[in-house]
Amino acid sequence: MSFKIDRGLFKYDFIDHHAVLCVPVDANLFDIRKRYLKIARRLHPDSSFTESDAQKQLGNELLSKLVNPAYEKLSGDRTRAEYILILSQIGKRLVQESTSVILNTDLGKQLADTANIDHFYKSAIAKLAQTQYDSLEQALQVIAQVSELNLVYLMRSTSKPSAPPPPSAQPKVQSGTSEPNTPKNTPPAPAKEDSIVEQYVRRAQSLIDKNQFAQAKVELQDALKLEPKNSRCHSLIAMVYLRQNQLKMAKIHFDNALKLDPNDEVALQWKPKIDKALGQQPNDHKVTSSPNNRDKQPDKSGSGGLFGGLFGGKKK
Repeated sequence: MSFKIDRGLFKYDFIDHHAVLCVPVDANLFDIRKRYLKIARRLHPDSSFTESDAQKQLGNELLSKLVNPAYEKLSGDRTRAEYILILSQIGKRLVQESTSVILNTDLGKQLADTANIDHFYKSAIAKLAQTQYDSLEQALQVIAQVSELNLVYLMRSTSKPSAPPPPSAQPKVQSGTSEPNTPKNTPPAPAKEDSIVEQYVRRAQSLIDKNQFAQAKVELQDALKLEPKNSRCHSLIAMVYLRQNQLKMAKIHFDNALKLDPNDEVALQWKPKIDKALGQQPNDHKVTSSPNNRDKQPDKSGSGGLFGGLFGGKKK
């Protein structure tokens, strides 16, 4: 049996694994695993919920052909990072093709029109997850509905706040940045708009706070493609490499940050420590160190020195 879904992100020759598991596109690994285990228990042939042989067969095929591949893709650091990168590119494509996007569900249209994007999106996903696989015959329809929510969320998260909504949505999509009494034909003041790069940085910072470093790195790499001389982006991605114990890459980006902004506080704080860990003398910014450090080899054990005390030596 083959499963065909032609709505939401599936329309773009993309398998929406987040929709299959009914988790938000920014879900962390813990929530992904928790959701997967719940679905697997529901669909397994030995489950008490699947009484008939036909139900058992359908549940087993949903599990083996959709659910298991979705979890495998989203549970690995490398595969998830690659997947998120593709998802980001699709978001950009959707913004460019927004006039051709047609929404089919009320939830999708409401998300396109709501001011509180994150709250509405995650609440809708959580509600759909409660009954996603209760009726196995209706499961594909629910997946398609979730994927349409993911599509709208990607469009609105990727685009500038003033970007127009899909044509099937209500005319006014509030960006959440303009004043309530702004005249209809007056665009928001530029000072109140977040640039695309700022949106990347904001998402990256949120991912860093959740220890999702692979995804944060993807966001910052995209930002640097747009603004390669953004010192904040260099400083943030350096911190991501630092948390992953990739000292040389962290040093490169801290160096770039300081070239662009000699007063970058994060780079000023961490670059001398990285230089010391790598066995180098920090020539810039006059950071003092003991002469013995010149012959000291960097600590690669992950259990002491720079990383043992700060990050516990764990590579994310």
